[in-house]
Amino acid sequence: MLLAGFGSFLWLLSVAMTIFAVVALVIAALAREDAYRAADKQNKTLWLILLGITVVVNLYPVLFMLQIAGLIATIVFMVDVRPALQQVSGGGRGRRGGSSSDGPYGPYNGGR
Repeated sequence: MLLAGFGSFLWLLSVAMTIFAVVALVIAALAREDAYRAADKQNKTLWLILLGITVVVNLYPVLFMLQIAGLIATIVFMVDVRPALQQVSGGGRGRRGGSSSDGPYGPYNGGR
């Protein structure tokens, strides 16, 4: 019974990794090519190949280590490349034209 529960957990983990990779692949495909160059984050083709291979490896698991490598590539894309692309493309949510002295609750006036 414990082994069946562990198998179910691994299956759910695999499904979550696949969905995460598919979302990253769609985001990478929708971004403009020039945004990758402007953000200095390799190029669009490289990221599409890496994330596409990740999706295929997750759909047809051969080696767990390949799935882990794909997960790392997906995390790097989502944490590093995607925010840089959003910033270059002007799609950064949460910024309302504030200055560099703005804190999380508004401008910092130095205690004045």
